[in-house]
Amino acid sequence: MSQLSKKFVLFIAFMSLFKVALSADYIVGDSEGWTAMGGVDYKEWASQKSFHIGDTIEFQYNNHNHNVKQVTEEDFQQCSPASPIGTYTTGSDKIVLEKAEHYYFLCGYPGHCQAGQKIDILVKPASSPPSNPTASSPSSSNSTPDNTASSPKTPSTATLFHSSILMMGLTSLLLLVF
Repeated sequence: MSQLSKKFVLFIAFMSLFKVALSADYIVGDSEGWTAMGGVDYKEWASQKSFHIGDTIEFQYNNHNHNVKQVTEEDFQQCSPASPIGTYTTGSDKIVLEKAEHYYFLCGYPGHCQAGQKIDILVKPASSPPSNPTASSPSSSNSTPDNTASSPKTPSTATLFHSSILMMGLTSLLLLVF
């Protein structure tokens, strides 16, 4: 294999790792999880996050008392779980956010959505790295469509880590080229 071919293979391998390092995992509701009982304001929670394509959201809940239904905006506004886009029931549902759009989720158990157990996740285009993820690799779901996670808007250790990865990547690329 020529020197240039080796450099190209190394570059491709590094860029694959770089993409994984820039995706983020969020746990919906942070330590409280997905619940109708208590103090999680999911609208406020989501407004403090910055979700991007490739991020993963995870709904953690007791699957004897809750579920997750991905619904249309209209069904979200009406708290109607009757015609879901996707249904999740494992109690630890991971959803990769694949498009820049709104994702609407609610609990399908009677009264839970009306009590505030619903969330609108706005996914931004992949133009900038995610802020404050709880982890750094995407996961797959055991069900159908997408889920959510957490992070504040101020820079965190995870954001600084992502910036460091970016700088290492650029440095490696320069070293490979020259």
